[in-house]
Amino acid sequence: MVIEADTAYDSNVQKLFGKKKMGEILLAFRNLMFPSARCISSGTTPRGRDGEAKMRSVVLSIVGLSILALTVSASAQQKDSCTSLMDSKMSGVEITRAAHVDAGSTEPNLYGPGHSNPLPAFCRVEGVINRRNGVGGEEFGINFALAMPDLWNGDFLMQGGGGGNGFVMPPLGLTAAGDTPGLMRGFAVVSTDTGHKSHGGPFDFGFMKDEQAYLDFAYAANAQVAGLAKQIIAQHYGKAAAFSYFAGCSTGGREGMILSQRYPSVFNGIISGDPAMRTGLSNLAIGRWIPIAFNQIAPKDANGKPLIEQSITGNDRKLIMDGLMHQCDAKDGVADGLISDPLACDFDPEMLACKGEKNDSCLAANKAAAIKKALGGPRTSGGTQVYPAFLYDTGITGGAPSRGLLSPGPGIFGPAPTDMTMDVGKEALAANQPLVDSISTNLTTFSAHGGKLIFYHGDSDPWFSPLDTFGYYKDMAAANGGLEAVSKWSQFYFVPGMSHCGGGQALDQFDLLGAMVNWVEKGAGPTSVIATGKAFPGRSRPLCAYPKHAQYKGGGNPEDANNFECR
Repeated sequence: MVIEADTAYDSNVQKLFGKKKMGEILLAFRNLMFPSARCISSGTTPRGRDGEAKMRSVVLSIVGLSILALTVSASAQQKDSCTSLMDSKMSGVEITRAAHVDAGSTEPNLYGPGHSNPLPAFCRVEGVINRRNGVGGEEFGINFALAMPDLWNGDFLMQGGGGGNGFVMPPLGLTAAGDTPGLMRGFAVVSTDTGHKSHGGPFDFGFMKDEQAYLDFAYAANAQVAGLAKQIIAQHYGKAAAFSYFAGCSTGGREGMILSQRYPSVFNGIISGDPAMRTGLSNLAIGRWIPIAFNQIAPKDANGKPLIEQSITGNDRKLIMDGLMHQCDAKDGVADGLISDPLACDFDPEMLACKGEKNDSCLAANKAAAIKKALGGPRTSGGTQVYPAFLYDTGITGGAPSRGLLSPGPGIFGPAPTDMTMDVGKEALAANQPLVDSISTNLTTFSAHGGKLIFYHGDSDPWFSPLDTFGYYKDMAAANGGLEAVSKWSQFYFVPGMSHCGGGQALDQFDLLGAMVNWVEKGAGPTSVIATGKAFPGRSRPLCAYPKHAQYKGGGNPEDANNFECR
């Protein structure tokens, strides 16, 4: 028989072992200690039932004390295992810290999405690979931080970097993880500065003067850190990680692509968000092509220099946004401030151009033409497109800190240029960065070993066009057997309204990490994930894998994702 436990103490123990298993433990213990006792059936006397209850209480007390002792012992072993990592001897590696962090700590995230909830207990290991003196006598080395939770889920997660890297960010695993970071899910999480220290904020690229530092940033460091992290994880836990994942956005998104292309067997699943996949050309688009298009229509100062911030007025932006939403918002079945089917949006700013004399209800013809040219992406004098167009989306009129494309002014690299013309062909040739660009489409080895690859990109990203990432996805699919075949191991998601890696008038919180784990470990490929966000409290929507988009079913609360379908 299975003994039923009905006290509060029973309940707590059952949470550890499970109800059925707890009954088996009690029965086995009684048979061992009281071999002559017979099972008490439902028809036993009250005296027999009282004896059974007393026996159960004794057994549970012994089991509880045993569990407590084992827990204390396991915790001590975890701490000892952690601190002993300081003595690890690995070629070219210095362990600079190995310390156990008790549950309840918090980690600020200086340049990424914030996280303030208490963290579980974990072992934090810090170190440096290949410390050396480089150009100008500057010290270089690949610094890393690895967090290994006491309650490990058996998997490994590497988080990507951002900007020019140069910082070891807290190893939390925040990217595309919704409201539950990877560390809190039980992943062992690692982060790295990819081989250099920043001396001027998140966009300091001065390290590129050193060849090895440039190579480490471009592609080499992440694979080295991943290999070392796996080695330390196995040493700490006594067994290797079952599955390995990577998740990153921006530079981290580019790093994920590089890993799938150059180190195809290192990770089982890779999530690549808003990837900085061709930064030379994207910088040409946002730092040269778009500003120059607006300089050509901007009023001039006393010295004849364009006043770019006055090229597009607040009224112009309102006209554009009203026209855009009128044209494209309701294509998904409901006018809700989100353009859920960006590829079907057929807005053209020249629709708003004044037919006669300029007034506040229409857009000056030269401004309409300049906007269309700017967002259409850079082209050579012969008409060759060197970087894709940008989407017309809800964030294009946004202001600081992430200026929308129709809010021209100072950018991430400083003041806007004052040039009136440019040689696109010449500048594009100089902008190619073959060591850094992540454009190889041959992923046959990655897919053959069972790798899964998910892309996502914010439709209002003002730095990298979502159509560049989408273009790569289509090219990669064509090179690997077509979209139907590739969709079995790779997917692409547009994120309506989202700015660069988050923010904007968007539902920018979604759990692609959980979807990836289910895909890799259970074979259940996602068709959609639920998105929410602070911009629309109480609203949820499905993010749908291309070629589908979220479409309102026509009935029910339009704030509820259940009333939408991927179509």
